[in-house]
Amino acid sequence: MAIGEAGPGSVRDGSRPRKRLEETMRSRLGRECVYVPSCRFGLYAALRHWCPPGGRVLMSPVNDDVIFFVVLAAGLRPVQAPLNPSDASIDIDAVPGEAWGSLSAVVTTNLYGNPDPAPGLRARCDALGIPLFEDAAHAIGSEVGGRPVGAWGDASVFSLSKHVGAKAGGILAVADPGLRDALAKTCDDLLLPRRTTAELAYAVRPYAEAAVRGLRLRRAAWAAMRLLGLMEREEIRMPLRPEELTRAVASAPDLDARHSLDAHDPWVRVDMHDYRLRAGRFRLGRIGRGLDRLDDVLADCRAGTELLLSTRWAKPAGWEGARSRSTGAAQPLFRVPLLVADRDAAVRALARRGIVVGYLYDPPLDDYAGAAFTDPSPSPEGARWFARHALPVDPLRARAAVAALEESGVRPAEAPEGLVPTGG
Repeated sequence: MAIGEAGPGSVRDGSRPRKRLEETMRSRLGRECVYVPSCRFGLYAALRHWCPPGGRVLMSPVNDDVIFFVVLAAGLRPVQAPLNPSDASIDIDAVPGEAWGSLSAVVTTNLYGNPDPAPGLRARCDALGIPLFEDAAHAIGSEVGGRPVGAWGDASVFSLSKHVGAKAGGILAVADPGLRDALAKTCDDLLLPRRTTAELAYAVRPYAEAAVRGLRLRRAAWAAMRLLGLMEREEIRMPLRPEELTRAVASAPDLDARHSLDAHDPWVRVDMHDYRLRAGRFRLGRIGRGLDRLDDVLADCRAGTELLLSTRWAKPAGWEGARSRSTGAAQPLFRVPLLVADRDAAVRALARRGIVVGYLYDPPLDDYAGAAFTDPSPSPEGARWFARHALPVDPLRARAAVAALEESGVRPAEAPEGLVPTGG
């Protein structure tokens, strides 16, 4: 059967597999869910629904730059929060009182699956009458305060391309079930038509990647992409292009949701050009099969996380209070941020074992974008220290990673003077 054709027991628009994905996540979260093509798309829809134009949004400076551009695309002003240096979670007590009073919303990051202090943030947002949004892209399976991450905010967004391994798909979950249909319509209005070429590329991508790995052609593939102009970032952060960004930001308050997203598309689409395309049945089916295996994957991740957290790189000496928000079960489960003295040397040590390190967020967003596009953190030291020393390791490669770091003599980071992690 060709990709996109209807078959027995299915419908051409993929509504049945989409509904199954929504029902599966609803059973995990206890919330109404809307399938979206990506986490970033779901967050954009939530921000546009809840936040007034020109509003100010507290967020973490150690985060994917794409999320920063999503906030700008929504016509909002990012406000960078002080961070706990042990795990890059928002340090609630270090946010100045005047900053709280100016906010329209808070967005958590739950970096690598380490939860932000959602109970405290929920209480602050309730007192201020503003929404809390949980970016749970890294945090399927993580818990905080006795609930799953994603069950605290007015809305939460998940990436099904991470733990599920489908390289596509997301979920927008909402606390108020009465808002589910309105948000589903908002998302539907923002989607772009399904493209057969995109579905074909998605279908063959795993086999192409396997061939590149099997033939050890990774370096040649990267060189070819650079030659063809397909590499959108040479460094950890994508090029800011400040003059173009200034024009896009200036236009955002005067544009409707679709056209504002169009204006910021060169930044928001990076690393995922299908982020707002309607999904075909083949794509939805692959995502569903991955989601069916999620609990087995998370169990394997927990074993690797336990090993990595037992190493000398898990936290500097003297930081016994770090990671105190743990539920007793091992987390984070997406990546474990080991804290090393020389991150670049550690990356090279892992590369020699064929372990690729991704999801690095250095420098912090306020240093990257500057005061022209964001309110800098009033206490940037914790974010800078974490961004410089964090080595995110896939728990599924834990044993090989530990062996590589030991063999290379990678040293743990030294606790910085004056930066003490909060208990959360």
